[in-house]
Amino acid sequence: MPNMIRLLVSTDYNDLSRDLQEEIYYEYYDYAYGMIMYIVKNHSVVEDIIQDAFIKIVKSKPVFENEAKLKAWLKVVTRNTTINYLRKNKKYRNQVDVEGVFMYKEEIAQPTVSIENTVETKFMEESIIQYLRELKPEYRVLVEYRWRKGLSYREIADLLEVTEDAVKQRLYRARESIKKMLFKEWGVKDEKRKI
Repeated sequence: MPNMIRLLVSTDYNDLSRDLQEEIYYEYYDYAYGMIMYIVKNHSVVEDIIQDAFIKIVKSKPVFENEAKLKAWLKVVTRNTTINYLRKNKKYRNQVDVEGVFMYKEEIAQPTVSIENTVETKFMEESIIQYLRELKPEYRVLVEYRWRKGLSYREIADLLEVTEDAVKQRLYRARESIKKMLFKEWGVKDEKRKI
């Protein structure tokens, strides 16, 4: 977590020098930009949402026991501000891509998905993509074959010249690693989510 953002919630923002205020803002801007852009895909809209979220953060500064809770709170404020923006501005609703990273095409064809669920899913997808980079290479390859390319356990086993059981076991371990990282970052264990 960047130091300036920690400073934002530990001091009165209005008492800080103009240079320090700008530095804090741009650090939050860098932190939030990618998350929001992933959802709305429009630079000027992202900037509006970042400004709204930043004002909310400055106005309500809860005390946090640790950095993980601060990071989770910042994500929640950013997510909720994005959701509120999408609700108010109907023309951007259709730009939100509802296709999940690890979902099969049949599972994607759900009748109506709420904006909240769509935005939360997008944020989690972004986190999962980041977690994939942190996985062991052997797990990363399996996840790529299984969920991105849609190969069966048998096809993966044949490609990697291992048993089907070995593929299943390694995929299980990869999913568990990702779940642990999600739990650590998001603070919620949701067993219903398909990872």
